[in-house]
Amino acid sequence: MNATAVGHEVVSRKEWTEARKALLAKEKELTRQRDELSRRRRELPWVKVDKEYVFDGPNGKETLASLFGGRSQLIVYHFMLGPGWQEGCKSCSFLADHIDGSLIHLANRDVTLVAISRAPFPEIQAFQKRMGWGFKWVSSNCNDFNFDYHVSFTKDEMAKGRVEYNFEAREFPSDEAPGVSVFYKDKSGEVFHTYSAYARGCDIFLGAYNYLDLTPKGRDEEDLGFTMSWVRHHDRYNQTYSGAAVQPDAHKTADSCCGEQEHRG
Repeated sequence: MNATAVGHEVVSRKEWTEARKALLAKEKELTRQRDELSRRRRELPWVKVDKEYVFDGPNGKETLASLFGGRSQLIVYHFMLGPGWQEGCKSCSFLADHIDGSLIHLANRDVTLVAISRAPFPEIQAFQKRMGWGFKWVSSNCNDFNFDYHVSFTKDEMAKGRVEYNFEAREFPSDEAPGVSVFYKDKSGEVFHTYSAYARGCDIFLGAYNYLDLTPKGRDEEDLGFTMSWVRHHDRYNQTYSGAAVQPDAHKTADSCCGEQEHRG
């Protein structure tokens, strides 16, 4: 099928260049807006972290302060892997596939990046080994970290039908949720919470989506059952998307993160 058959305009190189330059002006405007937004993000006030969080990880028991690894800035990816889950969230895994290659670059800008999940550490280890990832990943199973940063929800919260997520009360299909939180540690060792993002606020970490956004078909998700439903663990792409609805007990498996709710803005 040719381009005109699918309803797309075909023009001369001169006309294409004129259209491209018009779009370039919009792209430059967006870049300037993004730079300004980043500046304002850095100017947000901070909250001192007074609670002592102790995590289970590859080095045994570790505090939040020790996760900085000798650097002053810490990015935490809240990875959806709950206690007893057979595997981690597919969408979180999609994002995690982008992490390892960035670690050396972040380290040279005074930044440490770690993942934190509520599953016990042995369950994290097993899934991480399967996926072949090398980034640091620790368990918050024995503390309130996930609940305090609104990426895990209690049975009572779920029973009420609405939870606090992305800075508002909303319905949510799982007792675990994705997100990113950022912290700063000063020279005295005090730790401050500087930023958190949830739902589509995590889009920026998905490099593959940025590539797809350049293509004629884009993300090509409009006709799918829900956003990101095409995503698989990188060792499971031989499975075909069936379009079947998520089952009521899906929060026990990796499908829990693939409902449309948590990927809305």
